[in-house]
Amino acid sequence: MNLDNKFTALQLAIINDQAALYTCACPVHISLQITNLRKLFDYQKMCMAMEDSSENTLEHQVHQRIAEVTKQAHQLMEQCLDEILELEGWDKTKLEMPTTTRRKRITTQ
Repeated sequence: MNLDNKFTALQLAIINDQAALYTCACPVHISLQITNLRKLFDYQKMCMAMEDSSENTLEHQVHQRIAEVTKQAHQLMEQCLDEILELEGWDKTKLEMPTTTRRKRITTQ
């Protein structure tokens, strides 16, 4: 079982930098959750790899279930981030916040 990533780790870092630069915290919060979900998923895979080869053990079932739900949450959060970037008008090629949003964030402080 693997995660299907819509955003790379580098892209998430760029979004974090852009959002932090213009004090727009919402994309950063979602990006951080995606990163944490990836870590949780990797941890579950590591646990399953260290166990017996039997998939019928309680431990394996627990880690498998956590991995499945984490994968679902990851997909939802990536979709949410994609939709937020679209709604805010980000340049998805460069992952830059739009100028109008930049000004709005700077003037509201």
